[in-house]
Amino acid sequence: MKRLSSLIVLAAGIAAGTAGSYWYVHRPEPIATIAAAEEAPPAKAEREILYYRHPMGLPDTSKVPKKDSMGMDYIAVYADEADDDGAGTVKVSLDKLQRSGVRTEKVGKKAISRTVRAAGIVEHDEALLTIIAVRSDGYIEDLFVNKTGQSVEEGDALFRFYSPQIQLAQVDLLVAIRAQGRRDASRELDGAMQKLRNLNVPETRIEEVRKTKTNPRTLDWPSPTAGDVTSKSVIKGQFVEAGDELFRIADHSRVWVIAEVAEADIADIAEGTPVTVTLRAFSNTPHEGEVTFIYPAMRKLETRTISVRIELPNLDRLLRPGMYADVVFHPGAKDAPVTAVPASAVIDSGTRQVVLVAKGEGRFEPRAVKLGHRGDGYVEVLNGVEPGEEVVTSATFLIDSESNLKAALRAFSQQDAKQ
Repeated sequence: MKRLSSLIVLAAGIAAGTAGSYWYVHRPEPIATIAAAEEAPPAKAEREILYYRHPMGLPDTSKVPKKDSMGMDYIAVYADEADDDGAGTVKVSLDKLQRSGVRTEKVGKKAISRTVRAAGIVEHDEALLTIIAVRSDGYIEDLFVNKTGQSVEEGDALFRFYSPQIQLAQVDLLVAIRAQGRRDASRELDGAMQKLRNLNVPETRIEEVRKTKTNPRTLDWPSPTAGDVTSKSVIKGQFVEAGDELFRIADHSRVWVIAEVAEADIADIAEGTPVTVTLRAFSNTPHEGEVTFIYPAMRKLETRTISVRIELPNLDRLLRPGMYADVVFHPGAKDAPVTAVPASAVIDSGTRQVVLVAKGEGRFEPRAVKLGHRGDGYVEVLNGVEPGEEVVTSATFLIDSESNLKAALRAFSQQDAKQ
């Protein structure tokens, strides 16, 4: 009987507990709880992923998560990170720009001039070289210029020359003079004078014979030019034949500087390019000139250089053949201004060149450009940007590597997100 009573009490307790639990779960919410729920902020919506991009910036995207060949996870690109204009620009907070020291410069027109350096040597101006030779056989009876390097003026006597052939020609002139008044005498006179000219006898000697009506035995041979004797091939008493080179005289009032330009730089050099020449012997006295000739063949294959000629006046005779010179070319100095950007604005991956165009309000657009000449810290832009646009000239967050521009911009965006 007692066991039956205990079972009845236990069943009643279980039923009461079950009913209490049901009431607690389904009880109406208190007013304070409802109000707190209404004041709580709504749950943050999940960010929409547009696609996944390669972690090293390669031009490869995926709609689903994946790994690259190195096992690195692709990076998610969210909808709220995309630029409004869809042009692939990157947004950066203005505060971050100021802290990063980002500077920009407007694209404008600028004359691009670079410098090309080369070593040179002073040489004779070949156009001012004169060879002294006679046109008949004879003897050098005396030498008035008997040292190499001696300076002479035009008309100075070089040597005393005896030539039987000149003697005979002078006799013919005397005979023609005495025959004046006879028929054809004028033609004979002209012929006798021309014979002496053909022997390179100076006009002063011809006039002397006509006036004095004498036949001088020797002729003091005059110098046809002024300059320095660079070669002497005759001595006193020597017999010489027609055509022998006796002296070589160089007029040094103008000289050449032959510069050896590296093969890689010759494309920038042209006739008329301005040049600054500084002689190592006179380092404080630079000479300004221009390129007058570029040799058609590479004369020094072992150095892979091409010879370039510069002509310089040398009235004071300070420039001596054989002197070394430092030559600085200024290609582009005379060219018209072109569209140019600072060289620091160009990101070169090796296969393409890109600049960052500032769009305003912390937005930057990568722009592929085609480049031309470089110089003075600037580079010519053939296409890609227009004058008036602003490009980034200095920013430590940009990376110049084979990872291409997207990786560099992504690294900057990630740094900005951490701030």
